[in-house]
Amino acid sequence: MTNQTVNQINEQFETYFGAPARAFAELTISHVEALVNTQVEASKVYTELSLQQVRKALEIKQPQDVQGYIQGQQDVAKELTERFKGDAEKVVALNRQFAEEAQKLTQQNVQAASKAAGSAK
Repeated sequence: MTNQTVNQINEQFETYFGAPARAFAELTISHVEALVNTQVEASKVYTELSLQQVRKALEIKQPQDVQGYIQGQQDVAKELTERFKGDAEKVVALNRQFAEEAQKLTQQNVQAASKAAGSAK
């Protein structure tokens, strides 16, 4: 094999396999990073909310304090429900965006391969 042939093979490999694989890997890493950041943020919020509730429970000193605490629990439950919903919507949006970008990458790679196959004829 000549150097020109080896260079051509390397170039084709990079064009049809290397570059698309790296692009998809970068997209995947970015997606995973966004998901992890979302989970870390949610964990911080849920942890802080839980600790606040424990602190409030420790402030109960009289029977009437219990009623206030229980009423506060309803507000916390509502806040958690809204937070869960928002977090779920954020994850769905991230997954949708990932799927769209992955599809776009795939289409670009198929078009490039088709174009190359057409010019090779």
